[in-house]
Parts: sequence; C-alpha cells; structure tokens
Amino acid sequence: MNATFRRRARISTLVLVGAALLLSPVGGYAQTPGMERRQNRRGNRDDARETRQQGRHDARDAKQDCKDAGGNRMNCRHQKREMKQDARGQARDQKWGTDQEPNK
Repeated sequence: MNATFRRRARISTLVLVGAALLLSPVGGYAQTPGMERRQNRRGNRDDARETRQQGRHDARDAKQDCKDAGGNRMNCRHQKREMKQDARGQARDQKWGTDQEPNK
C-alpha cells in the first residue's frame, strides 16, 4: 500500500507540474514593427512641437521689432499672427505629412 501511495503521489506531482508549465506565459517577441511606428510618430510629434515653438518665438521677436521700428500695432499683430499660422502649417505637415508625401 505504501508503494501504491508513492506512485500516485509521483503521478499527481507530474500532472501538477505539467499543468503549471502549460498555463505559464510563454516568452515572446515584442511587436517590433509596431514599436518602430510608435517611435516614428513620437519623433514626428516632437519635431512638429519644436517647429510650432520656434514659430512662436520668431513671431514674438518680429512683433517686437515691428513695434520698436514704429510700426502700426495692428499691422505688427497681423504679422505675428501670420508667422504663427505658417509655423502651425509647417508643423502639421511634419506631423501628418503632405498630400504628396504622407507620413507613415
């Protein structure tokens, strides 16, 4: 009876170990193409943000130069607005691409 009990204990242990191996997560590979696409989008966003920021700085400086030169405040404001809108358009093209060259 003692031998039968040991045999059953061994079989039970093997079954439990086998079940644990089957249920454990299997190591896999990262989704490399997805990671690369995300990194590209992140780079596009960063570049676009830098372009918008630089456009804001340039527009602010241009407005101040216009005011210092004695220009009309309304014209200086319009000049600043146009510069910022141009920077936004460039940033949009960097982020999303153009019709001729869409970003991937």
